[in-house]
Amino acid sequence: MNNEEIVALLELSVKLLELHDENEFKIKNLGFAVRALDKTTEDLLNMSVAQLATLPSVGKSIAGKIDEIRQTGTTQELTELLARTPEGVLDMLNIKGIGPKKVRTIWQELNITDTRELLLACENGEVAKLKGFGDKIQNTIKESILYAQSNAGKLRMEKGEELAEILFDELEKSFEQVSIVGDVRRKNEIVEKIQLVVGHDKPWEVQKLINSLPTLQQDEKASSPFAWRGHFEGKAIEIEVLICSPAQFINQVFIYSASPKHLASQNILRTVQKQVFDSEEAIYASVNIPYIIPEMREGNFEFDWVQKHQNEELITWDGLKGILHNHSTYSDGKHSLKEMADYCRELGFEYLGIADHSKTASYAKGLSEERVYEQHAEIDKLNQAYSLMTDRPFKILKGIESDILGDGSLDYPEDVLKSFDYIVASIHQNLKMTEEKAMSRIIGAIENPYTTILGHPTGRLLLSRAGYPVDYKKMIDACAANNVIIEINASPYRLDLDWRWIQYALEKGVKLSINPDAHEKDGYFDMHYGVAVARKGGLTKEMTFNALNLQEIEMYFKK
Repeated sequence: MNNEEIVALLELSVKLLELHDENEFKIKNLGFAVRALDKTTEDLLNMSVAQLATLPSVGKSIAGKIDEIRQTGTTQELTELLARTPEGVLDMLNIKGIGPKKVRTIWQELNITDTRELLLACENGEVAKLKGFGDKIQNTIKESILYAQSNAGKLRMEKGEELAEILFDELEKSFEQVSIVGDVRRKNEIVEKIQLVVGHDKPWEVQKLINSLPTLQQDEKASSPFAWRGHFEGKAIEIEVLICSPAQFINQVFIYSASPKHLASQNILRTVQKQVFDSEEAIYASVNIPYIIPEMREGNFEFDWVQKHQNEELITWDGLKGILHNHSTYSDGKHSLKEMADYCRELGFEYLGIADHSKTASYAKGLSEERVYEQHAEIDKLNQAYSLMTDRPFKILKGIESDILGDGSLDYPEDVLKSFDYIVASIHQNLKMTEEKAMSRIIGAIENPYTTILGHPTGRLLLSRAGYPVDYKKMIDACAANNVIIEINASPYRLDLDWRWIQYALEKGVKLSINPDAHEKDGYFDMHYGVAVARKGGLTKEMTFNALNLQEIEMYFKK
C-alpha cells in the first residue's frame, strides 16, 4: 500500500457516498481531504494518527479512516457502500462526462445496472429524456462507453511494462534464456498483449513453473505445449509465454519483436525461417540492412531511416540536458520550486524549465499576474544561489503553461507574456470541438509571437479519451512557419505528440521537446517513456530541443 492507493480508496468512498445520496457535509469534507492528500509529499504509511490529523483538510475522523485502510486495506464504511452497489454501477462511475449524481439518476429512474444496458438506453434515446440530461450528455455517455469497449483488455505503456517485468523476473530465476517481446519491447504506447519468449528444451518445466505462480491464471483451451496463455489475476490483458528450443531463441525473440509489416519487408521473415542466428544484428546483416532497434520495427519508415542515419544519432535519456514543462506548488504540483529545482540538478541536468498553470486554469491554482511576479522573484533568488555553485552550471528558466483560450489567444496580456523566458501553449478546457474549431484555436496560438512550445497537441489521455481532432499536417506546417517547437508530452497517460508524426515534423524542420509535465519530483522519470516513443519515431538528438545545453537554450530564448 502507498499514498496513491490510500487516496484512491478515499476517492472511491467520496463517489459512493455521493452515489447513495449520503450526508452532503460529510461528502464535501472527505472530498477536500482527498484533494489535499493527493498533493501531499508526506508518507501516509508512516505517520501517526495524530500527525495525520494535522494534515490540511484531514482532521481526526479522516485520519482514522486512513489508519483503518493501513491496517485492513479498506474501511468498514467503504465495504458497506460496495455491498450496496451493483458491480455494473461501479463501472458506470468510470464513464467520462457524468458524475455519481447522474449515475444515481440513471440507476434509480431507468433501473440500469451495467454499461451494456446503458449503451442500449442511449441508442434508444431514453437517457436524453431524463431531467438534466438531454442529447449532448447522452452522446457523451455513448461515446465514452464505446471508447472504453474498444480499449478493453489493453494497458498503457508503463502498466504493461510493469507486469511484463514481474513475469520476466520470475522466469529468469529458473531459465537462462528469457526475453520480453511484443508491444512492450517495441515500446508501443498501448499494450494489447504481454508476450515473453523462453528458450528451454523441456517446455513442460516452463509451463509447470508459470502455473505455480499464484498471481497467474491459465487459459487451458488457448494454451498449447509450446505456448502458455492466460492472464494475471484481476487483470484483463492477455499474457502469452512462448517456449522454443535454446537454438531457436534469438530467431523467436526477433519474430515476436517486430510487426508483421516489418517482417514482410526485405525478405526478413523468410530468412529467419531458413537459418538459425546467434544475434539480431546478424539477422539484419544477412539481408544487408543496418541493425534496426526494436522500437522502430513497425514497417513504416525505418528501412529508409537506417540508410540515412546511425542508431547512435537517436535521442537517449543521457542526451537530454534539461527538463522543460514542470509544475510546482505555485500551481497544482506537489513539491516546491526549490525542491523541484534541487532534484533536477541532483539528477545531473543543467536547467529546469518551470511552467506552472496560467490564470485561466483556476482548477489547478493557475497563477495570477501577481503570483507570476512572485515566482519570478523567487527564481531570481534561487538562480543567484545556483550561480555560486561552481561545480557545474544550473539555472531555473521562467516558463508558463498558458491556456489556449477559445479564440486561440493566450491568457495573459503582452507585458506579462514578455516576462517569461518561454511559453508552453496548451488546450485544457472545452475539449469537445470540431476539427475546424480545434485547428482555429491551435493555429491562433502557434501564430502568437510569444508561443515557444505547443503543449500536448491533441489533448488525448490514452485509454481514457481520444482527444480533440486535429489536422496534423496543417498543425506541423504552422509550427514550421512560426518557428514553434512541438512537445512530446512524456506522461504515459499522454505520449502526445503521437510518434507516428515525428518524421513529418522532422521533414519540416520542426524541433521536438521531450517534456515530462511533472507535477512532482518523481515525474521527471516519465521522460523515459517520452524518450522511448521519440526513438520509435526516429527522433535524433540534433532535433530534440531540450538536448540543447544551458548556454545554447538561453541563446535560443534570447534570439
